[in-house]
Amino acid sequence: MRVFHRYLGFYLAGVMTVYAISGITMVFRNTDAFKKHTEIAKKIAPELSETALGQVLKIKRFAIQKEEGNLLYFNEGIYNKITGEVTYTEKKLPYLLDKMQKLHKATTDSPIYWLNIFFGFSLLFFVVSSFWMFLPHTSVFKKGLYFALAGLIMTLMIVLL
Repeated sequence: MRVFHRYLGFYLAGVMTVYAISGITMVFRNTDAFKKHTEIAKKIAPELSETALGQVLKIKRFAIQKEEGNLLYFNEGIYNKITGEVTYTEKKLPYLLDKMQKLHKATTDSPIYWLNIFFGFSLLFFVVSSFWMFLPHTSVFKKGLYFALAGLIMTLMIVLL
């Protein structure tokens, strides 16, 4: 058990790092933290509805804030209904962080969803195999059980509250 635990841990060190970093940064996904801001000015079709404008600009949770004459103001910019001119701020994660988060959020639509399943089972193996790292009669094992119980209680409190 120790040998499998050790070598699987070494093998997955890189992907565990990716999941750790992306998991931490995903906590801030509803903010602009880590995002690069780029000003964009372009011409699109005139007279677009609010829904169509949000789809063309590919802005999540798009909403018009106010309308003054021919100008529609939204959180990210301004759209001229008559001319189709739009200026807005695009907010994107840096390339590598974006790729890491997409890996973390992969679904069955992704060609590498199997990696998430394998990684999940590997983490379960680490949990179970850690109880076989030390002989049951040693003080290290007994202290480990106390920490495991404390961690279980904390987890249940977080999940259930």
